[in-house]
Amino acid sequence: MPELPEVEVVRAGLERHVVGARITAVDVLHPRPVRRDPGGPAGFAAALLDRRITGARRRGKYLWLPLDNGDALTAHLGMSGQMLVQPTDAADERHLRVRFHLEGAAEGRELRFVDQRMFGGVAVSVGGAELPPEMAHIARDPLDPAFDDQAFVRAVRRRVSAVKRILLDQTVVSGVGNIYADEALWRARIHGERPGERLRAVQVQELLDHARAVMSDALAQGGTSFDALYVNVNGESGYFDRSLSAYGQEGRACPRCGTPIRRVAFMNRSSYFCPSCQPVPRRTTRQIDRRVAG
Repeated sequence: MPELPEVEVVRAGLERHVVGARITAVDVLHPRPVRRDPGGPAGFAAALLDRRITGARRRGKYLWLPLDNGDALTAHLGMSGQMLVQPTDAADERHLRVRFHLEGAAEGRELRFVDQRMFGGVAVSVGGAELPPEMAHIARDPLDPAFDDQAFVRAVRRRVSAVKRILLDQTVVSGVGNIYADEALWRARIHGERPGERLRAVQVQELLDHARAVMSDALAQGGTSFDALYVNVNGESGYFDRSLSAYGQEGRACPRCGTPIRRVAFMNRSSYFCPSCQPVPRRTTRQIDRRVAG
């Protein structure tokens, strides 16, 4: 699944290539990617006809293109979705699902939604140009200029949950994702199972700073690309995976102390950490009480 820096690369590419273009036709080649649109394939296409794209925005990993009538074209890439800007005469991708014919796009190109696994999708959000209501519950991400650092610190320190779970809670902070959470925790020397309430305010701020830095580093390099299906708006993969210190490095020496990186199961995924730099926390009395009660 693409992480936030990959989605930001896509957003920036869409901003460069399609803002200002008018949608002249929409071809829905498979109904599943528009399953969340109440109008179905025909209603989806009709709602976009002759609409002009006025921007390209993002909240966490969700994208939307504001339209000139106040609505928005929303997109979530899911596990394998791609928003590609292609020449009109380019061969169709094998998993092309929706084609948007454009007038006025850069170099006369068209927009394509390609998705092999079809966990992602596109839809029209009525009145959603400023912020689609479907995304209103999602918190801002650390790269958002309006992100409130102090509110985040307070939210983390109020919670008894493990700090990595908090980092992945989109009602607290969006867009961090599993990979960047592990990298930020490694940089901050904090184990992902440390309860939020056991972190000092300065530690939470440092963790946030590291999350922001690792995501900015990834953005500069095009993001991570463990999944060969993920490419950005021009079909180019990211390369930040070559610079990871913890995630995916099981058994390799920690770049800081030389201790082998360890992997543990985490929410149907994996967590990677250095057992020396990020010692496993002792259980608190409250945690023990909850386990006994359960």
